[in-house]
Amino acid sequence: MTALGRDIINEYLERIAMEAISLKLPEELLRASSRCARALELSRAAYIRRALEHMNRQTDARLRAERLATVSRKVRGESMKVNAEFAETERDPNA
Repeated sequence: MTALGRDIINEYLERIAMEAISLKLPEELLRASSRCARALELSRAAYIRRALEHMNRQTDARLRAERLATVSRKVRGESMKVNAEFAETERDPNA
């Protein structure tokens, strides 16, 4: 099977398993998305789905980074105490 054939089958399977939504867009955004979809040889719906998937990945990455920064701030103080204890141990000739 060719790559195009697999893409057609995958898109069909995605369509039959999808829920529909109603979406109101400003006219210029609708025209731009139609123009871009044609340039990529996609349906406008497929283009918008891909845009949403891209935005979801970006948002998930930002939220992960924010959670990591929060956790890092929480453990920073404890890490500084542990580092100070290690430094004292290294300076103490009887340790």
